[in-house]
Amino acid sequence: MESLILSLLIFFPLLGAILVALVPSNQHSTIKGVSLIVSIITMILSFAVYSWFDEVATGMQFEVNYSWVTSLGINYHLGIDGISLLLLVLTTILTVLCIISSWNSVTKGVKGYFVSMLLLSTGMLGVFCALDLFLFYVFWEVMLVPMYFLIGVWGGPRRVYAAIKFVLFTMFGSLLMLVALLYIYFQYQAFSGEYTFDLLKIMGMPIANQAQLWLFGAFALAFAIKVPLWPLHTWLPDAHVQAPTAGSVILAGVLLKMGTYGFIRICLPLFPDATITYMPWICVLAIIAIIYGALVSMVQKDIKSLVAFSSVSHMGFVMLGLFALNMQGMQGAVLQMINHGVSTGALFLIVGMIYERRHTRMIADFGGIAKVMPVFSAFFMIVTLSSIGLPFTNGFVGEFLILLGAFKANYIYGVVAASGVILAACYMLWMYQRVIFGRVTHEENKKLTDLTGREKLVLIPLVILIFWIGIYPKPFLRRIEPAVKVVLSQVSRASTVQLNEKFELEPVPVYGETGEVLEKTLTDNTGANR
Repeated sequence: MESLILSLLIFFPLLGAILVALVPSNQHSTIKGVSLIVSIITMILSFAVYSWFDEVATGMQFEVNYSWVTSLGINYHLGIDGISLLLLVLTTILTVLCIISSWNSVTKGVKGYFVSMLLLSTGMLGVFCALDLFLFYVFWEVMLVPMYFLIGVWGGPRRVYAAIKFVLFTMFGSLLMLVALLYIYFQYQAFSGEYTFDLLKIMGMPIANQAQLWLFGAFALAFAIKVPLWPLHTWLPDAHVQAPTAGSVILAGVLLKMGTYGFIRICLPLFPDATITYMPWICVLAIIAIIYGALVSMVQKDIKSLVAFSSVSHMGFVMLGLFALNMQGMQGAVLQMINHGVSTGALFLIVGMIYERRHTRMIADFGGIAKVMPVFSAFFMIVTLSSIGLPFTNGFVGEFLILLGAFKANYIYGVVAASGVILAACYMLWMYQRVIFGRVTHEENKKLTDLTGREKLVLIPLVILIFWIGIYPKPFLRRIEPAVKVVLSQVSRASTVQLNEKFELEPVPVYGETGEVLEKTLTDNTGANR
C-alpha cells in the first residue's frame, strides 16, 4: 500500500473529477457531495502519508520509479521528503475547506467549477511528488488550465483580463523552464550516455559554472513569477482580486508555494555555484518585496487587494529565508510556506464571507462590525494576529527563524527585513480597526448575520493550525530538518571553492542520504551552514 499511496493521492481527485463530470448538470447537490467526499478521502490519504512518514530519514520516501517512455528516458518517478510532505497535507486540507466554502456561493456552472477544483488538486499534488523533471513539468502545466477557468469563468468583473494575464506570465516562465530542461536532458546524455529526466540522477552531473548561471536564471525566472518575487508580481493582485474566494485561497495557499518549492527542489541542488552567485541579488529582491508589498498594502482601499499585496511581502520573507542558505533560514522559510497558506488562506475565506453578505470589499463600507458579528470578529482577529506574527501564533515561529537565518547570512538583511514585521502590523491592524471597530455608519451593516455553522467549520481547522504551529512547532520542524540538511549539503559540497573566496569559513558537518556525517564542509564565522 505504501508504494501506491502517492499515486492514489495524486490521481484520486482526477477520478473524482471524472465522476463529477458524469453527473447530470442540474443535480447540484450530487455534484457538491461527490466533490466533497473525494476531497475528504484525498485529505485522509495525505494524513496516512504523514503518519507513515519516517521523520528522521533524509532520503526520498514512498518512492516509485517506473519506465514511462523508455526511448526518451521519461520515468514515472514519485517520492517525497519532509518539505513536500507538509505541502501535500496543506493542499488537501485547503481543498476540502474550499469546497465547503463554495457550497452556496457558486450558482452558475456548478459542475465545471467543482471539476476544475478537483483537477487543480491533481496538478498541485503531482508537482510536490514528481522526481522526474518531465513529469514535474507536466503537472506544473496541468494545474494552469483549471486555475485559468476558475478565474476566467467564476471570477469578478475583470476576470478575463486577470485570467489571461495569469496565463501569459506563467506560460512565459514555463517556456524558459522547458528550454532549460531540454538543455539539461541533452547534457546528461553527453555526460553519461543515457537519456533521462530523473532529477536524482541529474544531481550527480557536474555542470560548468557559466552554464549553471544561465540554467539557474531560466528556472529561477519561472519560479520567481510563481512566487511572485518583485518585480514579477504584477499578475498576482489582479488574479487574487478577480478570482472567486476558493480560487484566491488555493492561489495564495498552494500555487505560490510551487515557486518556492521549485527553488528548493531544483535550483539549489542542481546549480549550487549559481545559487551562491545569485544569493545576494535574490536576497535584495526578497527584501524589496517585503517592504514594497507592505507599503502598497497600507494604501489599499479593497480588503482583498490588501491581502493580495500582503502575500508579496510574506513570500519575500520566504525567499529571504531560502537564500540565507543556513538551517534556521531554510527551516523557517519552509514552515512559513505552510503558515502563509494557513493564515492568508483564512484571510481570503473571511473576506469571502463578508463579501457574500455585503457584496462589497471596500474598507470604507464597513465599521462597527464587532457589534453585529462578534464571532466573525473574533476569528478575524485571530487570523490577523497570525498574519502579523504575534507570539504563540504560527506566523511568529516562521518569521523568527527566517530573521535569525537572515542575520546569520548578513546582519543588514536581517535589520532591513525586520522592518517588514512592523509594517505588517501597521497595515493589518489599521485595516482590522477600520472594518471591525467604531460606530456602525452604514445602515446595511446593522442587518448582517454572524457566521453560520458551515462557515465556522471552515475556519476552525485553520485556527487550530495557527495555534498548534505557534505553540508546538516541533512536529513540523522535525520533519523539515532532514530534508533541509540534504539540500544544504548539496549546495555546500559542490560550491566549496566559491564559498571559500566569499566568506570566512570553518568546518561543519555534511550530512549523507541517511543522516550520517560524510565530511566537513564550510560555514561562515557565525556558524551558518552554507
